Amino acid sequence: MLIKRPNDIPTSEITPESLYLNRRQFLGAAGAVAGAALVPGLSPLLPLSTYVERGKGGEDDKPNSYEDITHYNNYYEFGPDKTDPAAHSGSFRPRPWTVAVAGEVHKPKIFDIDDILRRYPAEERIYRLRCVEGWSMVIPWSGFALSKLLNDVQPTSQAKYVAFTTVFRPAEMPGQNTDILPWPYMEGLRLDEAMHPLATLVTGLYGKPLPNQDGAPIRLVAPWKYGFKGAKAIVKIQLTRTQPPTTWSMAAPSEYGFYANVNPEVDHPRWSQKRERRLGELFRRPTLKFNGYGEQVASLYAGMDLKANY
Repeated sequence: MLIKRPNDIPTSEITPESLYLNRRQFLGAAGAVAGAALVPGLSPLLPLSTYVERGKGGEDDKPNSYEDITHYNNYYEFGPDKTDPAAHSGSFRPRPWTVAVAGEVHKPKIFDIDDILRRYPAEERIYRLRCVEGWSMVIPWSGFALSKLLNDVQPTSQAKYVAFTTVFRPAEMPGQNTDILPWPYMEGLRLDEAMHPLATLVTGLYGKPLPNQDGAPIRLVAPWKYGFKGAKAIVKIQLTRTQPPTTWSMAAPSEYGFYANVNPEVDHPRWSQKRERRLGELFRRPTLKFNGYGEQVASLYAGMDLKANY
């Protein structure tokens, strides 16, 4: 199993102490927490199992603060500036919510978000996030392996790719009233990438339900890829025979490819990818290939030219 339960990292060192102590109380009443999660206005802690996959170079990784993670975002649906998502997402409604899964599957299904939360217990997954712009964070997400949902709908033998479509609500997402990107936002993975244990559907952050500005109520995280692959506020998952279109590849195909693997050997046309700035740190650090998760995922790309397939 690639996702390990660490014996040397107590949850109290990952999560702020106040959240950790409250979590211990909630763990004794998981059913009450699940019920409270359905009540608008409440932000209960989620009952979690703690998992961490450090990958190469992760020994000194310390999660960024909740403030950092929720107030420094790229989420163009709410505006182009890093502060726009927190400032402009307050009226966004993450419930009611459904995710339709269809295409090359034997059992297409429309999942209600609360059914998802009940069906797939949350795990705390502490991953590095590397933005294509050259900054990075360490984030304690909570969610579950995307493969669990895909296995339940049973992909056909013709399924080769997984396409993600996000919500289109310009009345609640002011950035969608501009042409800064083609809407709705779309992303995709190869099926073997989507089935990898590190690929995660995220529903929470720091033990709380996912905030609007971070992609509520459900988003994708593939930690070995640049952050723009992490489709937020997903409403549709389509399994396809052919490679699906993706938003940034349509907007700037010479700059943003389908694969988007973190790779210091392949520069962006307008800047180097060899180093990155970890939010909260003064000096830049070397960028790790596959964001440090190469031991786990490099085999997915054996024999591929990663400069051509950027």
